[in-house]
Amino acid sequence: MGSRIPLSSFISLRRHCEGAGFVRRYSLFTLLLKRWIVALVIIFLGLSPATAQYVPRLMILGDSLTAGYGLPADQAFPLKLQAALQATGVQANVINAGVSGDTTAGGLARLDWALADKPTHVLVELGANDMLRAVDPRVTRRNLDQIVIKLKARGIRVMLAGIYASPNLGKEYVDAFRNLFPGLAKKHGVPLYPFFLDGVAAVPGLNQTDGIHPNGAGVDIIVERILPAVTKFLSEKE
Repeated sequence: MGSRIPLSSFISLRRHCEGAGFVRRYSLFTLLLKRWIVALVIIFLGLSPATAQYVPRLMILGDSLTAGYGLPADQAFPLKLQAALQATGVQANVINAGVSGDTTAGGLARLDWALADKPTHVLVELGANDMLRAVDPRVTRRNLDQIVIKLKARGIRVMLAGIYASPNLGKEYVDAFRNLFPGLAKKHGVPLYPFFLDGVAAVPGLNQTDGIHPNGAGVDIIVERILPAVTKFLSEKE
């Protein structure tokens, strides 16, 4: 890279073409020269034909709702989301970074090593376990805020998936918890999917026997509903 191509190489090419008609000689020389130039450009840019195509790497930073708790591995949200994206012609590598039982504090603590998978985009689905433990919404907001700040500092695109609090926690808590997600999305200018369990929460036929975690059919509904938002999100490269 950076070295000059000897003039003798071009002379050799021209001599190799001698003996044929002028048109044939000129065409062959031009074709070989074009291929040589293209190869040099690819080498100079550090690319290969196989890696030149951009394919986003979407990490799902979540809890048991995305990890696939209680489900066969092929029924987990990340795998089904990747299949749905591919079915619509969207190429993406979806990475399952869900940990059952994880809170926003846990997600923040493990963020650095989770990023070893080098995602270009991250869908953050955390907060359900904070809510189940009645963690102060201000603490949840602070943890999510730090997660978004760290991701954006690395040039990674971020999308938030919200969670609604259970009504039995009281109106004040429910309102504060629900509002923290749109507040963060507005602050950081990132897309928000308002409720990750939209269409699935509290529907017996779409959840496992614990009434909390979606079954396979429930995951299908989640994927179907969130797919347009994720597709738009993945179109953002910068």
